Amino acid sequence: MGTDLHGSEYGDVVLFLATAGVVVPVLRRWGISPILGFLLAGVILGPYSLGAFRATVPWLRYVTIGNPREMAQLAEFGVVFLLFRIGLELSWERLRTMRRLVFGLGGTQVLVSGAAISAGAMGLGLDVIPAVVVGVALALSSTAMVMPLLAARRRQHSRAGRAIFSVLLLQDLAVAPILITLGVLAANRGESFSPVMLLAFAPALGGLAVLVALGRIVLRPIMRSVARADVQELFVAASLLVVIGAGLAAAVAGISMALGAFIAGLLLAETEHRKRIERTVEPFAGLLLGVFFVSVGASLDLSVLAADPVLVCGIMASVIAVNALVVFGLARLFGLGTTSAVECALMLAASGEFAFVVLQTAMQQNLLARSIGNTILVASILSMFCIPLLWGLAAAIRRRGVVERLPG
Repeated sequence: MGTDLHGSEYGDVVLFLATAGVVVPVLRRWGISPILGFLLAGVILGPYSLGAFRATVPWLRYVTIGNPREMAQLAEFGVVFLLFRIGLELSWERLRTMRRLVFGLGGTQVLVSGAAISAGAMGLGLDVIPAVVVGVALALSSTAMVMPLLAARRRQHSRAGRAIFSVLLLQDLAVAPILITLGVLAANRGESFSPVMLLAFAPALGGLAVLVALGRIVLRPIMRSVARADVQELFVAASLLVVIGAGLAAAVAGISMALGAFIAGLLLAETEHRKRIERTVEPFAGLLLGVFFVSVGASLDLSVLAADPVLVCGIMASVIAVNALVVFGLARLFGLGTTSAVECALMLAASGEFAFVVLQTAMQQNLLARSIGNTILVASILSMFCIPLLWGLAAAIRRRGVVERLPG
């Protein structure tokens, strides 16, 4: 039985593979970060740059992204796989020992940064709920960009690296409650607070408990059985099933896919198959993260930037400054040295991938005006472009010991 295939259906996939196989290695040879390469490729090939001329220049449809939404759906799995790998590197015991940094430093950072940005948004005229939405969204940093940078330079186990990871982990854990809260606010718009509203969190909490319980009962026997069969293809399939299955199960339960994958990684971190699973999923995680970065770049609406560059760049700079100051102060308060605190501040200053999720959800539920939300999104994406530059600045400061001469 024959099947008619149309090249246009796979054009975006081929385009991404060409970017990964040709453009990024060239940029790496020039000393440019692969992450920045994927981001720039997304901007250039996206619908707001060369893609805008597809109707008038037909051949551009072969070298530009035709369906950014489909790519964004695939890109979401990049973050899912990243959180799974992070979970694999942890364990419940290690998470317990890190609780002071995770829940103390990380929790305080989200609250303080969110409050400071929300106050600034209200000062610019936003109502309370839209301002809080903007505040919590822009207080979340980019796990997908920061963790690979730390791993590439073997900084994830340094004191600053552990603090950065702890804050990022708490931020990722906070996404599900934030999204649930947005749903509650949208469903009860205009009503005064009632304790009954808290019942809306029950399904997600119940789903989380079921996910952990089933994972403990099911995951280890499955992986042991597959490993005993000693068939590499079967082990690859089982590993992918665990990651994607845990993410989808979490989504059904009302929590984020990334959080579900993280829990699955945590549960498998305590098994004897951890290293093999990590090696198995690493290529998929790397490719899907590349898709994610291209998708982020393609989401940069240049028309919004062109309409009011001063406002957009001002929001970007303000977010970076506020987050950096908050993180630096809290890092010093939690006992980090000046150099480590500066590194934490710079790496966590920019916005992250979950800002898109929070802002898009708020706009869909009419909690945030689209005109405002799109402007904030563009500023958030631009701040992500600054992460490799902030990393370079942090590395330069660390190497030269510039801040070691400062008090403390």
